[in-house]
Amino acid sequence: GVGRTSEDIEQTMPGVLEVNTDLPIKTDAPVHFGKVRAVYWLTAEDSARLIKEKSYDVAEGSSLAVMVISDRISAFDCVWRAEENLNGVPGKGAALNSIANHWFKLFREKGLADSHILDVPHPFVWIVQKARPVMIEAICRQYITGSMWRDYSKGGREFCGIKIADDLKKDTKLPELLITPSTKGILKGLPGVPEQDDVNITRQNITDNLEAFNFKSVEDVALYEKLLKEGFDCISAALEGMDQIFVDTKFEFGYVTDAAGKDKLIYMDEVGTPDSSRIWDGPAYREGNVLENSKEGFRQVLLKHFPDPDILLNKDRMTERSALAKDNLLPKQVLMDVSKTYLDIAEKITGAPIVLSDDPKSEIIAILREQYGIITE
Repeated sequence: GVGRTSEDIEQTMPGVLEVNTDLPIKTDAPVHFGKVRAVYWLTAEDSARLIKEKSYDVAEGSSLAVMVISDRISAFDCVWRAEENLNGVPGKGAALNSIANHWFKLFREKGLADSHILDVPHPFVWIVQKARPVMIEAICRQYITGSMWRDYSKGGREFCGIKIADDLKKDTKLPELLITPSTKGILKGLPGVPEQDDVNITRQNITDNLEAFNFKSVEDVALYEKLLKEGFDCISAALEGMDQIFVDTKFEFGYVTDAAGKDKLIYMDEVGTPDSSRIWDGPAYREGNVLENSKEGFRQVLLKHFPDPDILLNKDRMTERSALAKDNLLPKQVLMDVSKTYLDIAEKITGAPIVLSDDPKSEIIAILREQYGIITE
């Protein structure tokens, strides 16, 4: 089908969940939150009770958390808002979670690896087990575009220690799938690794510093690469069936302990979403156009919207960039267009309509109270 128009979304305007850090969930730790998700660590008592009641496959004594997604949108490390009090993208949280749930389920069916998600009580909510994260952003590229093309066009021919051919054209398929990891957070005192977040690293950097990157063994470096490639291929093949192109993506990995006491490497965070990947429309690409079905489209709009795009691209201008995001409301249509992109691709991938809610927060509280007993009264 044609999917919905942004006018349709506006007519049935769902409630936008902007603040996700104030839910009355029983916890004895501070709420941990990033740009899009908030994490509530459950008490030892509630974790133990739920593991038993729900028969979760985790080691006794494991910590569980409730992860709540919001509809906020971040790009260039800032959160953006629009006019008319639109402080997020309608349907975005539900769309992202439903896509990630879909791929994680496919990975399990194909025997790849588990994820940190144990349960999905509500479209905005995951019950997750505490994972010990591997400190890399596991990035995989099938086409040359974005930051990689920017470096290549300035003469860069080596990416994360891998030499690549001389005759590549922008937005074309690479000779082979390329693994280009970067740091997750700032790692200090590692030879050859700059002390900044999200900088490219080589495989050798990782194997020389297994402990710093939180890997248990050199075999697990090969395992993460295998799971990254297999996960990428799995999503890529499924998207190809919908005439969509999986361009590049970022996965995250971590370790958990299962009920049998065995440590295993799993997928965590989210996979194959329009927030963590570039997805191009197949028909448009064959006609020589790149049509983004991902957040990349929004980033391009921002670069055109502001007179000095260098502020958005230059890491040394972060103070100006934060001010730009705080002081400028975008036209409402910009976020409504993102909403349409996300809902359309989510419905294409999952094959089911994304259920939108007028008041996600009160639904979440009711479910977590009645079915999980983790709301403070």
